[in-house]
Amino acid sequence: MIIIDGENLSPENVMAVARDLEEVRLSGEALLKVRKSRKALMDLVDSGQKIYGVNTGFGSLLNVAIKNEDMVRLQSNLIRSHASGFGERLSDIHVRAMMLVRANSLCKGYSGVRPELIDMLIFMLNRRIHPVVPRFGSVGASGDLAPLAHVALAMTGEGFVVSGKGTRNSGEALAEAGIEPFSFREKEGVAFINGTSAISGILTVEFVRSQEMFQDALSSAALSFEGLRGTDKAFTSWAVESRGHPGQKLVAKIFRETLDGSKNIKTASIGKIQDPYTLRCIPQVYGAVLDTMEYARRVITVEINSVTDNPLINGEEYVSVGNFHGEPVAFISDFMAIALTDLGNMIERRLARMTDSSLSGLPAFLIKNSGFNSGYMIPQYTAAALCNRNKVLCTPSSADSIPTSANQEDHVSMGTNAAIKLIEVNDNLEGIVAIEYLLASQAIEFIGDPISGKCRMLHKTIRKTVPELLEDRPPSIDIEKIVELMRTGILRKEAGKFFKD
Repeated sequence: MIIIDGENLSPENVMAVARDLEEVRLSGEALLKVRKSRKALMDLVDSGQKIYGVNTGFGSLLNVAIKNEDMVRLQSNLIRSHASGFGERLSDIHVRAMMLVRANSLCKGYSGVRPELIDMLIFMLNRRIHPVVPRFGSVGASGDLAPLAHVALAMTGEGFVVSGKGTRNSGEALAEAGIEPFSFREKEGVAFINGTSAISGILTVEFVRSQEMFQDALSSAALSFEGLRGTDKAFTSWAVESRGHPGQKLVAKIFRETLDGSKNIKTASIGKIQDPYTLRCIPQVYGAVLDTMEYARRVITVEINSVTDNPLINGEEYVSVGNFHGEPVAFISDFMAIALTDLGNMIERRLARMTDSSLSGLPAFLIKNSGFNSGYMIPQYTAAALCNRNKVLCTPSSADSIPTSANQEDHVSMGTNAAIKLIEVNDNLEGIVAIEYLLASQAIEFIGDPISGKCRMLHKTIRKTVPELLEDRPPSIDIEKIVELMRTGILRKEAGKFFKD
């Protein structure tokens, strides 16, 4: 059970709900804050003050007055008109993350919504009723209007959802679940869709995925290091720590521990001066990726516990503010894509080295009787193709801005597109890491001296699923098997936990 209070949601909590289907509950303290905020809003409305999105139009229509009798209908019109997304739908995991982050933001008590709105989101999460949300439509400022409007539309029974019986009309699914469609009242529509929860939800899921993959990438790199018979001299603690980056120091420490006891490395180190960069500079490059991820964690944690709608209510005061602008998480989405792309680049260069007998000292393409067998020639091509794709995807979305709403919204973050790109960057990196596991395991078959205990456990676990390549077979099947091992976390468990809680 994940209890939300607007203050303490972690990326791991989001993933527990989004992927692992943990149930959600609103804290009692948050409930009191939400009720207080709602009363403050209604007192302001009753006083006759003009409040954006409550008794005015939206965007560049902010100076259009709305009659009191039309305020509720205004919210319905807002949701219908803004549900204008396009393209392939987001996965249920990403939609669940969006919903949880939105609920957590609203329960901080500055948005003027009723508790029933948050209860509806929680009900749908707990009953696994997932709105259909098209992938594209948000520019990442004034909130994730289109994606969140599709969530809201499903809450009203007008949109579509994915539930136990597949994709169907939301009204039917809600009726079957025994709950009435939700009716958005004063300010609730604009409070719901005017926030960064699509960017933040997607980014949070992909952050946790990348953290898990980073652990696998450390393990696959260690196997490659054994297969290419590197020297661990470059990981000497005093030398590494002479440069103060924490990620670099941690990665070097992990490699010292992972390679500890390797007779293979000890023998290879005799008389060797230094290795090529893809071996020697693993702490420097992987450490920089790790430091980037730690910075991302800090930004994400702040964002998923923030109020991001507009206007905000605090007692008798209300303020039109720009918390809905997605730039903080837009930058992080792009920064993560760049870092993870370069991680894949380094892996691919090790793959090329392992398959080139003139560089590796191993049989050509890691198979005996090469020529008659092509061995693992083509998986390196696949990794190269995936790296190329990621290089295109890591072009920053946040470097662009296209004004919207008749220039009222004259600078936007494009953060949602940045987060969406990160999904594919992670998908592609998953394949690259799996290929390194596959080829490094094969390289180790040709090593005479014993490898380290941890690497031996990793190699043994992979061999339980993917046998040694003795003659040509389709590598695609083996790659998919290793991807499944990565997703289940078996290889991470064998390697030990690299990250502190």
